[in-house]
Amino acid sequence: MTVRALMTARPNLVSIGPDDTTRRAVRLLMRHEVGALPVVDEARRPLGLVAERDVVRGLDEHGEGVLAMAVRRIMRQPPPVCHADDRVQDIMARMTRERVRHYLVRDGEELVGVLSVGDLLKNRLHQLETEAGVLRDYVAGQRGRF
Repeated sequence: MTVRALMTARPNLVSIGPDDTTRRAVRLLMRHEVGALPVVDEARRPLGLVAERDVVRGLDEHGEGVLAMAVRRIMRQPPPVCHADDRVQDIMARMTRERVRHYLVRDGEELVGVLSVGDLLKNRLHQLETEAGVLRDYVAGQRGRF
């Protein structure tokens, strides 16, 4: 399965500009119930990524003043990026190895979404539930044969 298959059900991509405040980033994170935002320029090219963890790190380093700072001061750059045609299994391994919770997803040069560890876990849980159902049906069918 590819990242593209997971991204098809995603809502509109919420992003933020590099000069927006961290306070605005926090509001967008909370309002849209997401854990990270792409930081993009006027042409919607990705410049960085700001996640909840980056806000917490900023609070630790700068105190409450971080809320008035531009997002560019706390964002991760370059942003962690994967491609829509990457295999989900490969991205899971990268997330584990790199200790990253979010990847910006590109399709060619276009930014198409953010993939989170939660998205991957939800997909894996669905796969396991499907496999368990198939096995239950198989066992039930075998019982009827004897």
